[in-house]
Amino acid sequence: MSAQPGLDTSTREPSEGEYVVLSFGDILRVLWQRLWIIVVCAVAFMGIATAYSLSRTPMYEATTTLLVGQALEGTASSSNLSASEIEGLQSLTKTMATAVSTHRIAEAVIQDLDLSIAPEDFLENLRAEQIPETEFIEVTYRDPSPERVQKITSTIAAELSRQVSEISPSASAVTATVWERATVTDYPVSPKPLRNGLLGLVLGAMLGVIVAFVLENLDDSWRSVEQVEQVSGVPTVGIIPAFAVARSKRKKVGLDSEIPIEAPSRRRDHE
Repeated sequence: MSAQPGLDTSTREPSEGEYVVLSFGDILRVLWQRLWIIVVCAVAFMGIATAYSLSRTPMYEATTTLLVGQALEGTASSSNLSASEIEGLQSLTKTMATAVSTHRIAEAVIQDLDLSIAPEDFLENLRAEQIPETEFIEVTYRDPSPERVQKITSTIAAELSRQVSEISPSASAVTATVWERATVTDYPVSPKPLRNGLLGLVLGAMLGVIVAFVLENLDDSWRSVEQVEQVSGVPTVGIIPAFAVARSKRKKVGLDSEIPIEAPSRRRDHE
């Protein structure tokens, strides 16, 4: 069967491997037509993120700072330490920061405060790290109770200092001194419903945009004269407008079919 005259069959559909470039107007059209999908996805993700945040237990955070040093003999001062000795203390500080998050410290604090918590769960809420290029260790703990979290953090610092002094009792022993006492945040540090809700809103909107363009790519119908001309390769001769028939001019026949009711004819049939 030959192609219809006047139509260039090579321009009807893009061949395999070709890409269809959307103009800025096409992008805006797709976003406007599928706006409800974007809105639904954004609102749904925001609601889920906010509800999940509000369902979690508020957590307070307490922080204390320890200074790692070395006891010097006689009247020697820490300012007289050589560069290699200072570097050695900084390396030791990193090791002691790791020692804070161990079962030995956790079990000792749990026993001292008579806490009903497993050491593994205790360590999940504990964080200790060296302040870069210093001999300071920052210890942070999280707990639902602001009073208890301050007591636990203070006990962690005291327990580390005690155990370090027991391990190195010599004249040039390493020390861990509490530099700043434990302080508690005025407000819960987690969860953050507002931040999580906004993040869910952004992610939901992005997902909605992706879904909108996927549906647009799957839809092969033509919506404008320009699309018809682009696919067919010939100019448009005319447009047939869409129209609807009023229900009052229809008569139902059976269950599924309809026939129009014609107006009575003024002409009489002659036998």
